[in-house]
Amino acid sequence: MQKQLNKNDRIPLEITSVTAEGSGVGRYEGLAVFVANAAVGDRIIAHIIKVKKKYAVARIHQIAVPSPERIQPDCPAFQQCGGCAWRHISYEAECRLKERLVADAFARIGGLAIMPRPILAAERTEGYRNKAQYPVGGGTAQELKIGFFAPRSHRIVDCRACRLQPPEFTGALRAFAHWITESHVSIYHEETGLGLLRHIYLRKAEATGEVMACAVVNGDALPAQELLLRELLREVPGLASLMLNSNTARTNVVLGPTCKTLWGADGIVDELCGMRFFISPLSFYQVNRAQAERLYRKAAEYAALTGEETLLDLYCGAGTIGLTMAGRARQVIGVEVVPEAVEDAKRNAALNGVRNARFLCGDAAMAAQRLAEEGIRPDVIVIDPPRKGCDAQLIGAIAEMAPARVVYVSCDPATLARDLKRFAEMGYLAREATPVDLFPRTGHVETVCILSARQNCEEAE
Repeated sequence: MQKQLNKNDRIPLEITSVTAEGSGVGRYEGLAVFVANAAVGDRIIAHIIKVKKKYAVARIHQIAVPSPERIQPDCPAFQQCGGCAWRHISYEAECRLKERLVADAFARIGGLAIMPRPILAAERTEGYRNKAQYPVGGGTAQELKIGFFAPRSHRIVDCRACRLQPPEFTGALRAFAHWITESHVSIYHEETGLGLLRHIYLRKAEATGEVMACAVVNGDALPAQELLLRELLREVPGLASLMLNSNTARTNVVLGPTCKTLWGADGIVDELCGMRFFISPLSFYQVNRAQAERLYRKAAEYAALTGEETLLDLYCGAGTIGLTMAGRARQVIGVEVVPEAVEDAKRNAALNGVRNARFLCGDAAMAAQRLAEEGIRPDVIVIDPPRKGCDAQLIGAIAEMAPARVVYVSCDPATLARDLKRFAEMGYLAREATPVDLFPRTGHVETVCILSARQNCEEAE
């Protein structure tokens, strides 16, 4: 007879798999039990904290036999902060795990027969992030918290020296903390909508060393601006820009729609794949420059451009993917719904002397109609959608344009697998996929995939 599991029970459990969010999974009397910060191969005593009809949630009470993949976490905020998922296992084990997560999504969600290629692992797992958004909390100087939200909450875990961020960010946070306490800057409270400072937003251009500091405020001005600037210049040698972002909406969205330069340049300039890119506060730019270069090289390999093709870059953002391929295409057409990003893309094309690229503001359906009116059919389409992936209408619009190849860059294996299944129904088959680890120690993994029209696959066979 199956034992009924109850809250506060303690049970022996062997961890046999993990989720992308960092929870280990074991089975007790056939019931799946999810355990935070567990590793495959751990044998533990699990303390049950929640029981549902089809699963249970537990925490580790005792590790009886540790997994061979387990290591000692090197960050005091690891188990409280929602940033890292895999700081308790070796990086080699993390890469194997991410390969498996992509392969499992392809098989389980997409029903795909292809096996992903080996992951492109990162050479550097510390200090690689070039962007960070720190929520600020606390009512007094003694209560001040600057860090990250705990998982599935808006409780701020104080963390001012994150191992994923460059040292300049730690210095910038010291400057902001000094300014907050010395100038008695009020902190925004979500519950009331009152208070000034909401977030501290930092960006770094790794190739040039330039740093942008941005205060996100519930207003349109900063008190004691000179003090903040003086502290930042003292703590951050590469400071190039101090910005103000106004966000007065009662929303969870971090950035508001308007930015103002308080000191220095309107943005910073980085180098990627031999090109220079201007980065404004609202620009989309991959957070890991070194791995982004490897990702874009793989995307270019899959695009297989010969110099004769028209390349359509959907979700083009600031134009990074399309512009890095422009030298191998007859023409590049970028499409993006965010007007500011389109202006960034145009600026980046001019910055690099690229004359065979143009950028349209709108969605894929608009682009398809406009290109059809001009008698243009893209030979290759690159898509780099947000985590939610592509909707059915977009996939239909891409199939309607009938490119020879589609290169899909994804930040979520589950939505990628779902979309590849939809593409197959529209006549485009996934031929090869390569995971790229842009986010070491976190639960995220990027994947780039090449799809071909079914008739092209059949002809190749």
